[in-house]
Amino acid sequence: MDDTREVYEAVLQAQTTGEPAALATVIAVSGSVPRHVGSKLLVRADGSFVGTVGGGAMESRVLAEGQAVIADGQARRLSYTLNDIGAGDPGICGGTLEIFVEPIAVPPTLLVIGAGHVGKALAELGKWMGLRVVLSDDRAEFCNPDFLPGMDGYVVCKPGEIPQQVSIHGQTYIAAVTRGLPIDIHLIPALLATSAPYIGVIGSRRRWALTVKALREQGISDDVLKRIRAPIGLELEAETPKEIALSILAEIIMIRRGGTGKPMQWLGDETE
Repeated sequence: MDDTREVYEAVLQAQTTGEPAALATVIAVSGSVPRHVGSKLLVRADGSFVGTVGGGAMESRVLAEGQAVIADGQARRLSYTLNDIGAGDPGICGGTLEIFVEPIAVPPTLLVIGAGHVGKALAELGKWMGLRVVLSDDRAEFCNPDFLPGMDGYVVCKPGEIPQQVSIHGQTYIAAVTRGLPIDIHLIPALLATSAPYIGVIGSRRRWALTVKALREQGISDDVLKRIRAPIGLELEAETPKEIALSILAEIIMIRRGGTGKPMQWLGDETE
């Protein structure tokens, strides 16, 4: 039975949920092989998969390559000869085939932790910017479509449990706009264990200094703590929740695009 539709549905689900995955496609065959050109296999980060490119030892190798593609984001073109198991071939069908394994593009995700005034403004601004936005809070009354409609996900859980509830990867930008130190000392160690390229924490310099002291007492080194952007955002002298949200998203864009945050004002000769 052709399972192409199931694979495409799984691809769409991965993109919708922001789950890293890789797609393997048979692109060339010769001789006797288990699957035809166009056969597909979706590999997820947790090792589960949808579809098949032939099964057996050969497919096991493709699954391993899929995991590698998810890890480094680099596509691969694989060639297999199915002839002599004794010589190391992953099968004895007698033919050869080529398989292209590519990463499924994961949409950039803004994970907003804390649904207070700033968190709400930031989530709304993130959606306006075209990001996939997930809102998380330990208070169910502030983390639902009635309170803030239009988000891509709502996660109600204790701060330290967020990495178990949300897929956090190299395209996840985290803004912890929480209520204070008691939450942050449980939340931050959990976030530091992820591969998120941006982890920002709201609060004054004094609040962050107290947080750092508490985290050091937990055994977290200064080198690890350097990953945290705190106080969060670019210095705009922002005051209102929307202004603060703008400063946060500006910093995220700067990190994502490799910018400097410096003014672009040009005072030279335009003809230079």
